[in-house]
Amino acid sequence: MNLHVRRATIADVASAAGVSKATVSRFLNHREKLLSPDIAARVEAAVAQLGYSPSPMAQALSRGRSRLIGLIVADITNPYSVAVLRGAEKACQDAGYLVMLFNLGNEPGREQEAIQALAGYQVDGFILNTLGRGSGVVDAMATQGKPAVLVDRRHVGMHADFVSLDNRAAVQQACEHLLDGGWRELLFVSEPLKGVSTRRERAAAFSACMEAHAKAARGEVFESEEGDDEGLQAALQALHRRAQRRKGVRAAVLAGNAVVTLRVARAVASLGWQFGQELGFVGFDDPEWASLIGPGLSTIAQPTDEIGRTAARCLIERLHGLEGPPRQSLLPGELKVRGSSAAGA
Repeated sequence: MNLHVRRATIADVASAAGVSKATVSRFLNHREKLLSPDIAARVEAAVAQLGYSPSPMAQALSRGRSRLIGLIVADITNPYSVAVLRGAEKACQDAGYLVMLFNLGNEPGREQEAIQALAGYQVDGFILNTLGRGSGVVDAMATQGKPAVLVDRRHVGMHADFVSLDNRAAVQQACEHLLDGGWRELLFVSEPLKGVSTRRERAAAFSACMEAHAKAARGEVFESEEGDDEGLQAALQALHRRAQRRKGVRAAVLAGNAVVTLRVARAVASLGWQFGQELGFVGFDDPEWASLIGPGLSTIAQPTDEIGRTAARCLIERLHGLEGPPRQSLLPGELKVRGSSAAGA
């Protein structure tokens, strides 16, 4: 018994109705007014008899649009990327678009491959949350001639709408919260800064905040390499010693993202310290486990759903003909205070 029933084609409908494929196409594209009532009725009957349903992709392409949005993310295992994807997907769905995803897996140099692969599916535009390094994205997009929106990370030389957390304001909020709580010897811990605009912006904002409060506080920036647990522990111990030399001063860390937060948490456990005691802490991103570590980790929660929605809306506005210079949407974060940054007695 053959369980595979062949799907009816537009050619089958045309043959059953005794008309051309072009005539069937006119009917399916709601141009039946161009047909005589008799021919329209025959095509309608053939469609119903054969159970024919046109391919949405084929219909869209015939009108010059696929109704597909290409979304490229640096790392789909990163909760930030997943949350942004959800927001973008919801906004696209509301506007009648579907999202096609390409995960770079944090592999440098795959941006061109990703853009070319999605372009092969005739996507109408791109939302890019990529690694932010090199010229691969800029070069690849220059050959496509399609609109794109950058999320979280900028690309030098690429003029496109940009959506992100307001990094400067978020860092300032976190720093001032720590300073108000009596934490006056601070360390900003980030993944390596080179080539990643978000990390550089946050580190620069931290340095600016420390300069503005130079009379009361001191701060340094430490770049944490993956796998260098000993280096991070040494940096935390040096931070603690600096605080001890200033009588009555407490030491705290501001972590640049959730990846760094986990590294700091491992280092604190290895040193036998407790958050909120030997070390104060605020970290960027608010993963579900932040409230479960020690007394709870204070965080800056990013409006990831709104970032995704805003990026999608920006792109769809461009697809609908909006012109003008690149726009920048910087959204506020939310400080979630927990025990790790509790004020001293």
